[in-house]
Amino acid sequence: MSLRRALHFVFKVGDRAKTATFYRDVLGMKVLRHEEFEEGCKATCNGPYDGKWSKTMVGFGPEDEHFVAELTYNYGVGEYQLGNDFLGLTLQSSQAVSNAKRLGWPLTQVEEALYLTQAPGGYPFYIVDKEQPPHDPVQKVSLGVSDLQRSTHYWATLLGMKVIGKCEEKNTVLLGFSDSQCKLELRDVGGKVDHGTAFGRIAFACPREQLPDIEALMKKESQKILTPLVSLDTPGKATVEVVILADPDGHEICFVGDEAFRQLSAVDPKGNELLDKVGIISLFYFLCRAEPKCWLFNVLFYAAALFFSSSFFRLWQKIKVMSGLPNTISKRLQPETKNARVENCGP
Repeated sequence: MSLRRALHFVFKVGDRAKTATFYRDVLGMKVLRHEEFEEGCKATCNGPYDGKWSKTMVGFGPEDEHFVAELTYNYGVGEYQLGNDFLGLTLQSSQAVSNAKRLGWPLTQVEEALYLTQAPGGYPFYIVDKEQPPHDPVQKVSLGVSDLQRSTHYWATLLGMKVIGKCEEKNTVLLGFSDSQCKLELRDVGGKVDHGTAFGRIAFACPREQLPDIEALMKKESQKILTPLVSLDTPGKATVEVVILADPDGHEICFVGDEAFRQLSAVDPKGNELLDKVGIISLFYFLCRAEPKCWLFNVLFYAAALFFSSSFFRLWQKIKVMSGLPNTISKRLQPETKNARVENCGP
C-alpha cells in the first residue's frame, strides 16, 4: 500500500489562542490554512457538534510531505475530557526544546534527549532534543489499544500498513505505510480504551479509486464504518471524497481521495493572518448577539480575551525577552504535566 500516506491527526481544542501559541511559538510549526464554518461537518470532522466551528491546519511544512495537526475549535465549547486513547505525538526538534525553555512552557525530561510536554487541553507531546531533520520532524503518533494482536491485525492486514517494529517489554507495535512517513505506534493499555469527549481522528490519503474497495472490505470483514463513502464540499476549493472507519477500539480513521485532497490542502499564505484576525471576528460576533444592557460587560470581557489571543501573547513574550523581565508563562496559562513517564521503546 505504498500509495497510501499519513496526513494528520485531529485535535479538539478549547482555547484557540493558547493552542496557537503552543504549536507556533513552542513547537515551531506554521499555520498552513485556516477555515471557518457556520455548521457542523457532515462527516463529523469537528465531532458531534452542529454549530459554528473552525479548522486550523498546522505543521512543519505542506501536508503533501509532512504529517500535520488539524485543530478543530467548536464555538462555545471550552474544554474536552481526555481519555487514554491518544498517548502522544513524537517529533524531533532541539529548537522546540529551546523554545519551551525560553517561554517557560513546562517540560519534563523522561530520558536522555527526550522531553514530555503538553499542548493546551492536556494532549501529550514527546520532543526529541536533536537537531530538526531536513525532512518531516514528526516521527510517530501513539494510540492506546486493548488487544495488541487484534489491533495489529486490523491495521496491518486490513488497512495494509507494514509492521516496522515490536517492543514486547512495552507492549507496542510500530507500523507505517512507508519508512519515510510518520509512523503509527499501537500501545496496549491493559484494559478498555476510553476516548472521553476529546477523541481525535487520524487521516490517511489513498488514490480515489481505492475508497470503494476500502469500504467494501470493511463491510465484508464486519468492521465498523462511521461514515460511508461521501463527498465533502469546501466552497471555492476542491471537493474531496472520504470514508470514515473505526478500529476495534473505536479509533476514528479517515481515508480521503489523494488527488482532490492535494488541491484542498494547498498552503494558504494568508492562513497565519486569518488565525490572528479571528479573535477580532469573534469579538464582534459576540457583541452583535449581546443584549444592550450587557454591551459594556461584553466589550470589557472580550477585549480582555482578545488581549490574550495568540498575536498579542506572542508580542508580549517578545517584549519581556527584550526588556529582561522574567520570561515565564503564568500558571493560569500553563498546561499541567503530571505523572510523566515513558511507555515507549525509544522515540
